[in-house]
Amino acid sequence: MKLWGGRFTKETDQMVYEFQSSINFDKRFYAQDISGSIAHVTMLAKQHILTDEERDKIIDGLTGIKEDIDSGKLVIGQAQEDIHSFVESHLIDRVGDVGKKLHTGRSRNDQVALDMKLYTREQVGEVDSLLKELLTSLLHIMEENTETYMPGFTHLQKAQPVTLAHHFGAYFEMFKRDRSRMADIKKRMNTCPLGSGALAGTTYPLDREYTASLLGFDGPTLNSMDSVSDRDYLIEFLSALSTIMMHLSRFCEEIIIWNSNEYRFVEIDDAYSTGSSIMPQKKNPDIAELLRGKTGRVYGALMSLLTTMKGLPLAYNKDMQEDKEMAFDAMDTVKGCLILFNGMVSTMRFNKPVMAASAQNGFTNATDAADYLVNHSVPFRDAHGIIGQLVLLCIEKNISLDELPLEEYKKISPVFEQDIYEAISLKTCVEKRLTIGAPGKAAMDSIITIYKNYLTQE
Repeated sequence: MKLWGGRFTKETDQMVYEFQSSINFDKRFYAQDISGSIAHVTMLAKQHILTDEERDKIIDGLTGIKEDIDSGKLVIGQAQEDIHSFVESHLIDRVGDVGKKLHTGRSRNDQVALDMKLYTREQVGEVDSLLKELLTSLLHIMEENTETYMPGFTHLQKAQPVTLAHHFGAYFEMFKRDRSRMADIKKRMNTCPLGSGALAGTTYPLDREYTASLLGFDGPTLNSMDSVSDRDYLIEFLSALSTIMMHLSRFCEEIIIWNSNEYRFVEIDDAYSTGSSIMPQKKNPDIAELLRGKTGRVYGALMSLLTTMKGLPLAYNKDMQEDKEMAFDAMDTVKGCLILFNGMVSTMRFNKPVMAASAQNGFTNATDAADYLVNHSVPFRDAHGIIGQLVLLCIEKNISLDELPLEEYKKISPVFEQDIYEAISLKTCVEKRLTIGAPGKAAMDSIITIYKNYLTQE
């Protein structure tokens, strides 16, 4: 059944029909379409546009359709061009002519705008839940590793010693911001377009506030033209999903590096690794690499929708049907990636001695050695030069600052005493950094408490 056709004297060309048909992908929000229709007829009866008997008949029919689709008894096929036609045609088959009154006071334009909003809002909630699960896993790792020393990096060069808890805390902050974006999107998008009609509202005395409340919205949209042509919320969501993937990709890049033979900081669990068809010794971080690779796929969905929307005049245009396929793919991709990444990071094993040795042998305590001199009244710029000479000497001798004999220290500066070794130990270097956000254990413990409260309150 078509929802249109009286104006036409010829059948649509089959190739045209297939080209513009959307049921292959918009069938995924049949539940949203049905819930929107139930709310709509409930409001129509309240406004005495339908009788209570007509309302109940239509709702019974819609409920039966949903139950049959859920159970697999009713299969969504290709006979209708979209999910709206499919539901309405089956409703009429089941309840008769009263089903034809379902579409009173609305258009497919506000119907599809509603369905997409309802579906996207649900997806925002699902992504938020997965982010919370990942944050819970990261927090558990942080709690266990406040004294697991490792090098911090800038430019992929060893810089200063930190802890694994501190390093993972950086990603906790990233994913926490991602959750805040989910909340922002939901708040901004939570207005109901139903009742906007094709673009100019309707002459029926609809109660749009009532419909909005039935569907869990904060209220109705305030401009009917914008209501049917707005996809800002979806662009925002795809942008937020792209940022999530960027964060996952950065994390995966580090895990791939840490998992290499040269680093050996971590070992990825067998369940999240694969082998080589020719090299029997290989254990490849394929899941991390695929997660990193799928980032471009999600970026593509965002760029596709931005490009689609950039030249559209008001109000609705068929171009906007292109908001769905790639958006659906991006949503599915991000949810799958969050689940897999959480599993991978939760089962990784950390090689703590190797991490500590890497920090110690990478001169990450050089800044603290300079601070030692500053605390003994040596100007920082002079201290910087002295430590630079010591690092060069250690490189020539292939030893660390911790292994350099005191007499070598004194040859370059008589200020050095035996306590230099305590001052540049990894433990001292990390533990004396106690400002908010620093890696010292006391500072990290307070941050972990904040994170625990954050996850508890959400």
